Amino acid sequence: MFLVRPAGVPAREIGPDVDISKAVWLDLINPTTDEIDRAEKALGTHIPRREELEEIESSSRHHEEGGVLYLSTPLVRRAEDTAFSLPIGFVLTDRRLITVRYADYYGFDIVGRRQAERDPAKGEPSANEILVEIIEEVINRLADILEGLGRDLNAISKRVFNTDRPRDPARAGEMLRETLRRLGHGGDLASMTRDSLLGLDRILIYIGDRTEKDPQALRTRIKVAGRDIASLNDFDAQTVNKVQFLLDATLGFISIEQNDGMKVLTVVSAIGILPTLIAGIYGMNFHNMPELSWKYGYPYGLTLMVLSVVLPLFWFWRRGWFGAR
Repeated sequence: MFLVRPAGVPAREIGPDVDISKAVWLDLINPTTDEIDRAEKALGTHIPRREELEEIESSSRHHEEGGVLYLSTPLVRRAEDTAFSLPIGFVLTDRRLITVRYADYYGFDIVGRRQAERDPAKGEPSANEILVEIIEEVINRLADILEGLGRDLNAISKRVFNTDRPRDPARAGEMLRETLRRLGHGGDLASMTRDSLLGLDRILIYIGDRTEKDPQALRTRIKVAGRDIASLNDFDAQTVNKVQFLLDATLGFISIEQNDGMKVLTVVSAIGILPTLIAGIYGMNFHNMPELSWKYGYPYGLTLMVLSVVLPLFWFWRRGWFGAR
């Protein structure tokens, strides 16, 4: 599906009888090969396919051919508890902008509605102006994603360092495993956001060279967008560091939980050694064993075994192996 978005006219899906040669903005959403071929034939401009947009070389993502600027970047999208990154393509000519995307992005819809509500008396916007406006909205959405991720990490931090964590090992272990999953998701989201910001920053650099004839206000907007990206990059780097810190802390608590489990096993092993030793000695039935003729020999042996259990337990308790006293 692809939409024509001229100024002052709501975006609409085009049919085979619609002339798209005069469109200022052509928005291709999940286009098929036939739709791309049709658009290329009508506009006389090459439109990159998905595999071209997914190239990672800088020369493939940003280049110029015959006065047409081809730009692409991965763009992250967050949906509920998942996040994914898909390529976005921009084809920029002197009077037309073509966008190629394979997912719905709220920023594009906002710009589309804004263009539809634009006062026709102000004239039709330039392709550069529409592209800058799209980038500004995308930056706003990325900022929202980072803000949401920051709130999630603050909640995780409170949960990890909460002194009232469950004392039940099973519940504590499940909580820590869930924390690891959430931190992994947060790390992936921060990484994808950083890739999106890097791609947008490079796009701004490329289009900055083409706005010399545009109004000063548009050039100022490009500079402001660049500064916004720089500040978001700093915030993203801080977020990645926080994810790493919380990950290290969570793994540390998991190690402590494992050590506590090993302490229990050590206690069980230790308190079983002496009773076994005593029972083994008095189970040998030596001929000259004095205790065999004692009246209280049997209670004596049982008392020794009980003491061999109680005394180590008391010693471990005094050392705090069973938690706070």
